Amino acid sequence: MTAEGQPGRRRETAGVIAPPPVIFLGFLGLGFALEGLLPGGDLPVAVQWLGAVVILAGVALMLSFEIAFKRVGTDANPYRPSTALATSGPYRFSRNPGYLGMAVTYVGIALAAKAPRALVILVPATLVIQYGVIAREERYLERLFGEEYLSHTRSTRRWI
Repeated sequence: MTAEGQPGRRRETAGVIAPPPVIFLGFLGLGFALEGLLPGGDLPVAVQWLGAVVILAGVALMLSFEIAFKRVGTDANPYRPSTALATSGPYRFSRNPGYLGMAVTYVGIALAAKAPRALVILVPATLVIQYGVIAREERYLERLFGEEYLSHTRSTRRWI
């Protein structure tokens, strides 16, 4: 880890494999491709309305995650160093409310688009998020915040 404050040197970051929104959007695109290859039966219009509600819930969760980061004065961008540990707001219930919000939004989009086969692709998307993003962030946060972070992990679930 680079010393904070050394001129011209950046502090360590989590080293995630790709921006999480890009990962979810990429897999959603694959899901829509799968839907195009294997079109299914028509779903009721109510599914689209349910999808819209689920999208709103996912976006609300993502916004609450951003607000929690702003409150503690740290950046949500995983390519920038963390300066504080968020443990309030949605972080009382999930250590990853932003990624949970993205996954919920993904489900909502698939439902609103009447693309149930796209939901199958959410499984590999969450595996990539788990191992390529979350696992790296967890190691980073443990190095950075030590026992404070470990205490948070003992009292808060990773997803829900």
